[in-house]
Amino acid sequence: MSTVQQPDPKDRPARLTVGVVGAGRVGPALAASLQLAGHRPVAVSGVSDASRRRAAQMLPDVPLVPPAEVMARADLVLLTVPDDTLPGLVEGLAETGAVRPGQLLAHTSGRYGAQVLDPALRAGALPLALHPAMTFTGTPMDVQRLAGCSFGVTAPEELRLAAEALVIEMGGEPEWIAEEMRPLYHAALALGANHLVTLVAQSLELLRASGVEAPDRMLGPLLGAALDNALRSGDAALTGPVARGDAGTVAAHVEQLRRHAPQTVAGYLAMARATADRALAHGLLKPELAEDLLGVLAHGTDGTEGDAP
Repeated sequence: MSTVQQPDPKDRPARLTVGVVGAGRVGPALAASLQLAGHRPVAVSGVSDASRRRAAQMLPDVPLVPPAEVMARADLVLLTVPDDTLPGLVEGLAETGAVRPGQLLAHTSGRYGAQVLDPALRAGALPLALHPAMTFTGTPMDVQRLAGCSFGVTAPEELRLAAEALVIEMGGEPEWIAEEMRPLYHAALALGANHLVTLVAQSLELLRASGVEAPDRMLGPLLGAALDNALRSGDAALTGPVARGDAGTVAAHVEQLRRHAPQTVAGYLAMARATADRALAHGLLKPELAEDLLGVLAHGTDGTEGDAP
């Protein structure tokens, strides 16, 4: 007979009925992951045809109903709407009496903490801010990607354990973010993830223009190694002509970008200046090489003032 002690059923967290208001890319994935943990999605709201298709794919057999009906059916409601929509949605739900005392209300905005849910708090709801630091595709792949994903968590101290437990059940790693630091936290993620997509897309376009037939295959190993090195070593991972102080190479870059892709010049110059500053501060760029380099970045290759970042 096995001697392994089995957990007492009464020690398991209560299973929750789950609702989603806003069937964008995030909400259905989170609800699906909670379903895998034993919770029960019972209602979802969505306006566009795309959101309805997404809900049907990710949460089959879960009825599509208006937001007020989602609130009426669920113990835990995920508010997964755009940042600018969230405050008005919360106020409207509270004013119309849709919020029930004791109901868990969790939004997934990176910008806001728990205070944006104050109107619902006054109506008796339990407010949670659970922001997954992940980009979503709106496909079942997202559920798998949540494994090990960090969540920015903000909640009243008495709800901290409940918030962290929900994140862990979704396969994530809770990271506590103070209310007043949420905008800075979100800016950091946007700086890295959103701008990375723009940089990669521009690089792909330039490689195609230069005649490379498979730019994605060329960039994949390079960018993967660069990301890994940056995460491991920070500024010590800086390489390339800016960090080396190769002013002539940078001038050639700027000249070619002005000729073939002028829309990329401002971004190149801004990132090169930021890179030069960091390389100088960390002793990677020799001061005697920095003057010529910074002159190129300030004036371009033709002696005129460079594009403003």
